[in-house]
Amino acid sequence: MGDSIQVSGVIMAGGASRRLGRNKALERIGGKALIERVIDSIVPLTTEVLVVVGRPEQAAALHLPPRVRVVSDRYPGRGSLGGIFTGVDASAERWSLVVACDLPFLNRELLRHLMEESGNVDAVVPRLEGQPEPLHALYSKACLAPIERMLRAGHLKIAPLFEAVRVRYVDEGTIDRIDPRHLSFFNINSEADVEEAQRLLREVGACRATLDPSGRDADNLRDSISHLGE
Repeated sequence: MGDSIQVSGVIMAGGASRRLGRNKALERIGGKALIERVIDSIVPLTTEVLVVVGRPEQAAALHLPPRVRVVSDRYPGRGSLGGIFTGVDASAERWSLVVACDLPFLNRELLRHLMEESGNVDAVVPRLEGQPEPLHALYSKACLAPIERMLRAGHLKIAPLFEAVRVRYVDEGTIDRIDPRHLSFFNINSEADVEEAQRLLREVGACRATLDPSGRDADNLRDSISHLGE
């Protein structure tokens, strides 16, 4: 099907950030707020970007650009499943690329691969160590009815959704090929995560500063560092 499909981008930003103790969407990594990094990563792949917040007042603090549409969670307090429903339902396109706001190193090649795998299924989900990654996944509007049934029944775990819809998993071997260090799934939950993200960006900066962009070494490292963000 290819990445010619029209896809809305949905960023989940309604979490409480309890472990970090402050709004993780605003945490600055390499001089950029996390929410900015995520928006910049998915804009080239999507026809629109929506940010799902838990409460309307959360949006003002994010200082989002005009091109970004904010939607308030229709099932507040119901966890990520409610946020996924809200974003996919509000999106203009049949398909929505749903990602968390705390993923600083999204890999566009991997996201494009999800889009390429969207034929004849309702969702495309990466799987690492046998576990799905539902906040780095592609959902069609066919998922809405089963999600809503789950929410109304008080079933808030996301994994059972994948038994109710046609899902294609992206296996670990494919992820290894595109993103060998699995940094697409590195998320910010604690001060230690913030420090590690800053360290990774310094590592990338050092590599870029010392490598001749036209040289063989740069080619060899391209796959391991290009997805760390700009």
